Amino acid sequence: MAKKIPLRQCIGCGEMKPKKELMRILRTEDGSISLDTTGRKNGRGAYICPNAECFKKAKNSKGLERSFKMAVDSSVYEGLIKEIEAFGTAR
Repeated sequence: MAKKIPLRQCIGCGEMKPKKELMRILRTEDGSISLDTTGRKNGRGAYICPNAECFKKAKNSKGLERSFKMAVDSSVYEGLIKEIEAFGTAR
């Protein structure tokens, strides 16, 4: 029997992809937003493709605001893109 692969939707491009191919952005109970590199931390998660184009689409379409049902400051986006770039080079 084939193992079921969990799919998640990218908040940038809207494509359904295997969970392992996407990065998880996490909102904790205190309202802070960060990159969840393990994919196992507690909190509300949103998934995004690990590339700058999907990130720009998510920023323009307010993907994080919709996923987390809260206002997201532009400084949060800037911090996340730095984390994503650093994570991409570390892979």
